[in-house]
Amino acid sequence: MGVEPKLVHIPSDFIIACLPDQRGRLLGDKAVSVVFDNSKIKRFVPSYCATTTFAQGIRRSLDWFAADPSRKQVDSAANAAWDKVIAAYETGLNDAARLFR
Repeated sequence: MGVEPKLVHIPSDFIIACLPDQRGRLLGDKAVSVVFDNSKIKRFVPSYCATTTFAQGIRRSLDWFAADPSRKQVDSAANAAWDKVIAAYETGLNDAARLFR
């Protein structure tokens, strides 16, 4: 998309403390790191062979979003909430660092 992301890791428990309604979305299968693969389908269908690379799949997804303006809606309220969580987390990190200097 031509934009370099600014990645910010924020623990799930911090996000839930700020946005309790996110609990169900963050806990459970998203609470720990996992790797998804296609070994199960290969056991049942040995001739299966994936032909789409990750890069191709992502490009197709981005093209799908770009093809219809209604798919490119920005949720301003959600963006504001996430910006507030990031700001709170960064403030907490800075405050903690000052306490240990």
